[in-house]
Amino acid sequence: MLKDIDLSKKIKKSEYKKIMPDLEIRLGELQRRARELSIPIIIVFEGWDAAGKGTLINRLLLALDPRGYSVYPTSTPNEEERLRPFLWRFWIKTPPKGKIAIFDRSWYGRVIVERVDKIVEKELWSKAFDEITSFERQLADDGSVIVKFFLHISKKEQKKRFRRLESNPSTEWKVTKEDWRHHKQYGKYAAAIDEAIAKTDTDYAPWTIVEAHDLRFATVKVFSTVCRVLERRCARSGGRLMADKGRAAATPMPAAASTPSILDRVDVTAAIDKEKYNEEIKKCQKRLRELEHDVYRKRIPVIIVYEGWDAAGKGGNIKRLVQGMDPRGYAVIPIAAPNDIEKAHCYLWRFWTHIPKAGHIAVFDRSWYGRCMVERVEGFCTEEEWRRSYREINEMEEHLVNFGTVLIKFWLHIDKKEQYRRFRERQKTAHKQWKITAEDWRNRKRWDDYKAAVDEMMYHTSTPYAPWTIIEANDKYYARVKALKTVIREIEKRL
Repeated sequence: MLKDIDLSKKIKKSEYKKIMPDLEIRLGELQRRARELSIPIIIVFEGWDAAGKGTLINRLLLALDPRGYSVYPTSTPNEEERLRPFLWRFWIKTPPKGKIAIFDRSWYGRVIVERVDKIVEKELWSKAFDEITSFERQLADDGSVIVKFFLHISKKEQKKRFRRLESNPSTEWKVTKEDWRHHKQYGKYAAAIDEAIAKTDTDYAPWTIVEAHDLRFATVKVFSTVCRVLERRCARSGGRLMADKGRAAATPMPAAASTPSILDRVDVTAAIDKEKYNEEIKKCQKRLRELEHDVYRKRIPVIIVYEGWDAAGKGGNIKRLVQGMDPRGYAVIPIAAPNDIEKAHCYLWRFWTHIPKAGHIAVFDRSWYGRCMVERVEGFCTEEEWRRSYREINEMEEHLVNFGTVLIKFWLHIDKKEQYRRFRERQKTAHKQWKITAEDWRNRKRWDDYKAAVDEMMYHTSTPYAPWTIIEANDKYYARVKALKTVIREIEKRL
């Protein structure tokens, strides 16, 4: 692919001076228009060393309102970043609606530099192609514009630029031994770049190869491309805000009559007596504390997701799970309705920000499954969005497991009669009244809608790498012991 690019393209200085003022004005107008339409914009600059990425990024920034963009130079991951899935550090930098994020190198380092320099095994970089395309598709589906540039120069031109930089005392530091080593590997890098472009050039995140021998030509091509893409995107928006979540409720589709309900097959009467519970829970808590230390030493991340009916006992279950653990090794993350900052990002963004470091445990008290349950039933997202979330969630969970995460998902199940009993008990008990709200009673009236949503959610998201475990929770003692034993078994299996 790269060998067929015509690198002789140039623009005369007079023509450049004629073209650029209009492009700069246009770009500034489009930035303001995108902000009005709440369109997030991601611009990626990849390319050869000395191809002019820094110069072109700076040129682009001069035409933009500095309050509306952030620039992220990407280098070798630091300790904090190495202890998480490789896309984590990019997820947390994705822009909110109406803002621009510019990446000076990006997630493509995994399939180019880390591949050629053998920093990661083939198994990891080969999986990264699918992880990258799903990452970009999720952002695009959520409304992001993604523009990707690869700045191309020949091996001969790169050598010439290295020599020129080295000849100047103020710029010689820019050329390192590593740069020269990469120059010698130009052929290997070209092959890796060709494959990366071929496998990730999509309609929602296409590549633009920039012939970068002539700076003026490269500048005009970058500006023209960004303007063209933004014009097309703003026109498609038709003046409507892209993030209008206040639409009419999407009617949940009940499970087909011929398909037996997953939840109906659960025997919620499973129980153990208090004496047996006290014996089992102490043993489990002691073992969990030991395992917490083991996963820290072996740098294994653990994520435990709790979902379930209101009053199913999630809080009490989590309390017994972490009761004997070292608080420095775990975090409990309660998930409520998204705030304004979270709503301005792709819905998975707020969960990626809480992904634990390798060796740590994160317990989610509710999770990303809100999109296909409460947001679906209550109409806080469109039907297209909650249907799409099945695939997006499966992809995210696969990325976590590929990194080595132990991922455990619990659904705490009680029957409708038991929920009513617990609601009434909370109302009657002074120190528990804060737990019961008018919203809980309102949600109870939609039990069948929620049940249909949960059944469909489990059908679509119980995968070999991240299966659901249903906890029979009418008896809290039984539910706590089963949950703890499941966590112990899954961590021991991974160890």
